Amino acid sequence: SAASDVYKRQIKVKTRNMRKILLPITLLAGTLAYAGGFRVSLQGVKQLAMAHTSAHTEDASVAFFNPAGMSFIPSKLSVVAGGFGVASKVSYQNLDTGEAYSTENPLGTPIYAAVAYKVVDNVSVGFSFTTPFGSTVQWPEKWTGDEIVTKMSLKSYFFQPAVSVKMADWMSVGLSYMYVKGQVDWDKKLNKFNGSLNLKDTKASGHGLGLGFYFRPTEKLDVSVAYRSPVIVKANDGVVSFNVSSALYSALKVDANGQDKFKAELPLVEEYTIGATYRITPKWQVSADFNYTGWSRYDALTLDFENALIGNQKDKTVLKNPKNFKNTQTWRFGTQYQFTDMIAGRLGYYYDQSPYQDKDFIPETPSFDNNVITAGIGLKFNKFNVDISGGYAFMKRRNSMNDNLGFYGQLKSKAAYFGLGLSYNPF
Repeated sequence: SAASDVYKRQIKVKTRNMRKILLPITLLAGTLAYAGGFRVSLQGVKQLAMAHTSAHTEDASVAFFNPAGMSFIPSKLSVVAGGFGVASKVSYQNLDTGEAYSTENPLGTPIYAAVAYKVVDNVSVGFSFTTPFGSTVQWPEKWTGDEIVTKMSLKSYFFQPAVSVKMADWMSVGLSYMYVKGQVDWDKKLNKFNGSLNLKDTKASGHGLGLGFYFRPTEKLDVSVAYRSPVIVKANDGVVSFNVSSALYSALKVDANGQDKFKAELPLVEEYTIGATYRITPKWQVSADFNYTGWSRYDALTLDFENALIGNQKDKTVLKNPKNFKNTQTWRFGTQYQFTDMIAGRLGYYYDQSPYQDKDFIPETPSFDNNVITAGIGLKFNKFNVDISGGYAFMKRRNSMNDNLGFYGQLKSKAAYFGLGLSYNPF
């Protein structure tokens, strides 16, 4: 009938609009992979106090940064654990309308733990557990970008067994295996349909390798060279829920609950690190690191839906979105001064680049060029050590010009970090 034909045409129009609105769903893959292209440098409290530099072998925390460094830990057994608090806020303003919104992010709590044991004089083994890519971004329920994101929560867990072999008194080589598990929740509005979209407890996993060399050519100088391979993180059982009118279910080809499954393969890109520590005097040392991250590998993301017709490829169940990330550099500088046998003071500074340009700005994983100041103290109680550190990030404001998402405006951000770490070297 004519009425039936009109209804079908309305459904088709709504479905086309739905596809446009759902295009940002590929940004989910950005959170499964390195939290939108930037890594949270919080894997050691002592390291953070010195700008998260890596050429330190006082305890087992070096296992994450460079497995080869375990050979130079001064004790046969070393155990470390620590945690951080991250307070962050992102503010957005539309310069044409004056609309302004700020995130309401909960406190982030990254943690880490590691153990290293010298099996024989020239062979050490260890294990590192870290959460280097985890955060929550929560915008107001009703804001300019609510059809892109209202809340994005990422959790990641890195399990890293490692071995280090001392090839000579002055150098060692190390290898680690990385097993990665992740989970993400994502909420966004579908205002044209008086509904919303949710991905709940989406799980992914992958694995990779780490390789490192550690050198101590003199008692005054340590040099660390480390490589972390790409990790292909696979989400095979993702579930997406469309909280819209059931009249759209048939056109979208979702099930009776408004749900569908999807798969994705996502690259977590490689990272290269060169670091050094120089002991100017027995009490004073300086450290520096250079990190290079190959984000240009992260050029596009693809989600393969089981049935849902929301794709933009020849196969309408496949949704692909270009990312246009670029390789980044991070420069780190830190220092430590041993005031007494018990108390050490630490300072640091690092500059960290954003991996994408203003035209590719992503509000659910906002990234800024960072200038970060860090500081901390270390307290030594015989074989037991307590480390305290903090940092503040001065982020360069950005002007979003993302035509793909239709997201425009000025953004600024700030973040503060604090951490407490414990280490024990019994023998």
